[in-house]
Amino acid sequence: MKRSRRKAQPEQQDWPEDAVADTGEKADTDQGDTGAEQSTGWKTSTAGLAGVTRLARAGTWVLIASGPLIGVMALLGSSAPAQSAAKAAPAVKAGASTGAAGFAQLFVGAYLESGEGTEKNLAPYYSGSVSLTHPTGTRSALRTQAMDAREVSPGYWSVTIAVNVAAKSKKGGYTDAGVQYFRVAVQSTGADGSSAYTAVSLPAQVAAPAALKPGDLGYPTSRGTGSSDPASDTAASFLKAYVAGQGELDRYTSPGVRLSPVVPTPYTSIKLTSVQDNSEDDAGTKVPGDGVRRRLLVSVDATDADGNTFPLTYALGLTARAGRWEVSSLDDAPATAAASTPSNAPHSPAPSAPAASSTPGSSAAPSGS
Repeated sequence: MKRSRRKAQPEQQDWPEDAVADTGEKADTDQGDTGAEQSTGWKTSTAGLAGVTRLARAGTWVLIASGPLIGVMALLGSSAPAQSAAKAAPAVKAGASTGAAGFAQLFVGAYLESGEGTEKNLAPYYSGSVSLTHPTGTRSALRTQAMDAREVSPGYWSVTIAVNVAAKSKKGGYTDAGVQYFRVAVQSTGADGSSAYTAVSLPAQVAAPAALKPGDLGYPTSRGTGSSDPASDTAASFLKAYVAGQGELDRYTSPGVRLSPVVPTPYTSIKLTSVQDNSEDDAGTKVPGDGVRRRLLVSVDATDADGNTFPLTYALGLTARAGRWEVSSLDDAPATAAASTPSNAPHSPAPSAPAASSTPGSSAAPSGS
């Protein structure tokens, strides 16, 4: 009976660790018990149960202690923006006017070179009915240049194309027919970053865009050939090194200025023909103190290895240092006078070469717009 009460005692304890301690005592006193008692597995199951319960109890305390931290994390998680799969950046779509202008250039080129029997060459650009009666090759597009592209309405463009046209003579040769202008109406439709184009009609030949008179430049003082001007001498020496391979550029540039000569060297000699600057009339005879700047517009005659001479103009920035002028910049464009703007010159002749696309009038609307 005594042994039975000792066995039952752990079962009446409130906490499993007491049972574990009691079990340890019985392990010392009951090793001689019969195999029937050992076969019940009571001691082993009680120890295992005690360990599991102990871990659960420890886990409960951990959860209680970490409760505030979990709450804060949950609050932060609910206030943070929801994470989603990374989205690919949208493709940058090229300017629609570029596509419409390029399409119009191709269309005008095909139109000029087509003739009777080759109307199908226009099908990729224009789906309307076309009947040509002149022989194929009567005209040819030597060069085409988009001069203007305007969106009349969404996806609908009016494009003006300048074409250097060659016309076939009765003797079979070609003559230069000058620069002619054609206006094309183009519709576009795009999806997923791609566009398709079509012409709504055949090209219309139109007058040239109005020419402009450029505004005043920011070089009010003329130095002639600048023979007595130290700044002009520096500019001449710099250009000889730059385009004629005569000397090193570093000898004529300010510290820190990095310029590379034209390679391969296109000319064998350079001759100044005109120098203009933004300084006072008496500033050309001496070099001022360090840091003083001047802007020069230098015109030269450049002669190549075959003896051909070509006029060129350069805009340069000069800075004084240690009693001499040094080139501190090769400017992208000549400086303009303050508040100077181009003006209309309606009676000026139209450009005679495709290079007119780079003139100030290249963005002007064709006359009759």
